[in-house]
Amino acid sequence: MLNLLLQRECCVCEVMQALNISQTRASRNLGMLYNAGFVKQRREGLWAYYSIDKSLLDGYLASLLIALEIGLKDTSISLKDIESLRKAKRLGPLYCQKCQRGL
Repeated sequence: MLNLLLQRECCVCEVMQALNISQTRASRNLGMLYNAGFVKQRREGLWAYYSIDKSLLDGYLASLLIALEIGLKDTSISLKDIESLRKAKRLGPLYCQKCQRGL
């Protein structure tokens, strides 16, 4: 997820599509990254968008982020995830509500 957020701001649906995971798993993990201080959250109504705010990272979080960027650079998994993110679409909260109800 951090690899995706290093590329750009993402909503939950984009993370779901890019990583082929459930809405619950995407939301839960984005929430953990937010609580840990790695990402910031921007809200539009009920919808949340996540991004990495490098200016808010303190010493050790900034160091971990740099190490992550170096470790992921040009790896096959990283490149695959980035390509999947390019194909992902912001579907909006209505889509996720339908997903949760199984429609």
